Amino acid sequence: MSKQNKDTVAAAPEAVAEKSAGKEDRHFVTALARGLSVLSCFSSGEKMLGNLDIAKRCKLPKSTVSRLTYTLTKLGYLVFVEETGKYRLGTSTLALGSAMLARLDVRDLSRPLMQELADFSKAMVSLGSRDRLSMIYVGNARSTAALTLSLDVGSRIPIATTAMGRAYLAMIPEREREDIMERVKELDEVAWPAIRDGIERALHEYRETGCVSSFGEWQSDVNAIAVPLRPGGGLPPMAINCGGPAFTLSKEFLLGEVRPRLLILVKQLEASLGLRG
Repeated sequence: MSKQNKDTVAAAPEAVAEKSAGKEDRHFVTALARGLSVLSCFSSGEKMLGNLDIAKRCKLPKSTVSRLTYTLTKLGYLVFVEETGKYRLGTSTLALGSAMLARLDVRDLSRPLMQELADFSKAMVSLGSRDRLSMIYVGNARSTAALTLSLDVGSRIPIATTAMGRAYLAMIPEREREDIMERVKELDEVAWPAIRDGIERALHEYRETGCVSSFGEWQSDVNAIAVPLRPGGGLPPMAINCGGPAFTLSKEFLLGEVRPRLLILVKQLEASLGLRG
């Protein structure tokens, strides 16, 4: 898959989701979905976007996007920067994010365990949750190694080609997984056979070992493994991964040395979360 298509799967699945949901559910509010898709366009690495940028990502007419960004600006979810003619996220989005993160006590419980594994592997260990066809990082632990991934909390990665996303897919009910896979297929039918094969390999891998992998399938120079997490307490399914540059994290090291520790980490964390209530 080309880098452009990979980025599309991660950053702009909302148009496909909206189309599918709108056809199936008369209660689906399209205007609300479009407004939320505009906010989802702002990844952690991009502080400002113009209406044209947003229109391309959401696959919406620029006139529609202009009305949406105007409304979101009036409500404080976006701020218009006159010097650039572009928008950045406003404080209202921060309030929403802070309210969500405050509920994630799993982040506090997981942090020391993740840091220990990051130090051992000299890599990055991350906690993530699903948002449509992406996984969003809600927690990170980095080693002191000079070379590691630069993804931060709030970063999005594709659900179908990454270890974290595949771990999530391996855990959820089959019907929900098939619905997600159908939406991924709609985004890139040419690349779909390879994506499908990767997911099927991951499902088999999970049944055999409790862990899934992605070696150069999301980005050619990135290796990672992941294990699903059931946090309970009304929280959605999550996943924890360990990944980094392929030239420092070999397949053999990740599967032979890191995987057993990652499995233990998740078991310890689920046990701790089970005791919290």
